Amino acid sequence: MTRSSAPPTPEPVILPADLPPLLMVVVDTEEAFDWQAPFRRDAISVEAMAQIGLGQAICDAFGVKPVYVIDHPVATQAAGADPLRPIVASGRALLGAHLHPWNTPPFEEELNARNSYPGNLPAPLEAAKLANLTDAIEQNFDLRPQIYKAGRYGLGPNTPAILDRLGYRIDLSPSPPFDFSPDGGPDFSGDDARPFWSTPDRGVLTLPTTGGYYGLLATRQAHRIYRFSHRPPLRKLRLPGILARSGLLNRVRLSPEGATLPEMQHLTRFLLRQGLRLFTLSYHSPSLLPGCTPYVRHRDDLAAFLARLHNYLAFFSQQLGGRFTTPLEVRQLARPSHG
Repeated sequence: MTRSSAPPTPEPVILPADLPPLLMVVVDTEEAFDWQAPFRRDAISVEAMAQIGLGQAICDAFGVKPVYVIDHPVATQAAGADPLRPIVASGRALLGAHLHPWNTPPFEEELNARNSYPGNLPAPLEAAKLANLTDAIEQNFDLRPQIYKAGRYGLGPNTPAILDRLGYRIDLSPSPPFDFSPDGGPDFSGDDARPFWSTPDRGVLTLPTTGGYYGLLATRQAHRIYRFSHRPPLRKLRLPGILARSGLLNRVRLSPEGATLPEMQHLTRFLLRQGLRLFTLSYHSPSLLPGCTPYVRHRDDLAAFLARLHNYLAFFSQQLGGRFTTPLEVRQLARPSHG
């Protein structure tokens, strides 16, 4: 699902021209589960939440207010919610919702890959699950979330209207230029990371997760070239790696997970030259406990992960002269493209 296929037609957002580069930090705050295994409703361990302070300490050092978008297991278990309460209560972070359909009631859908993207569910079921999650967050944190990020980036055609009805004002779900359609998910390959209004009355502001291509071949045909390079015969010849190392084409999500610091820096500088001023760095909370995600398997991986997070924040603020912001602050700055 590209933007152009999801009604209503999105309206671009204008930010003040004199702003420095802006960066938000968003943490997909969720249970730990086997990403390679079939989805299970009982995989709800939140033991990694005991480590949440590791990332928060780095954010505190730079004056960053991260957004913790939390799912049902985190919101409803003491081991998940308790570590977050003092951080949010002190004003050092914001809270949002993160819908994992497979462990959020009501349980009416079949467990499969396609239904793990909440936007694929029938509109009444997607709405019921999100309402349930919203109520759980309100009950356990004494605040009603206004920020949403779909689990697995699973934005659907009904999602903006559902968000608007439930009082959400920010959607962080899209993940350009990634294509999840082979797994039954949305296709963001034709999109970019610029913000847009996703409801006709400008009730919901969408701030995509930052990702993109950079390199000499980073043109409008970049996705086709990238996809072609991943065909089995060419992938076997390691063509994607050759393209990346040669500076011709690399696809990166702005995250200390799966991207090196130089890759994150190259992507940021490239997108800045393309006119992007708002960036989102994201990661998954279970990466703070070795063994819970593919990105952090061992203690050394964790040290490297935290170093990338720290060093990127230093790069953004000190080398680019950027400043840190939050989705709600961006909404205050945002203006419609017309009218």
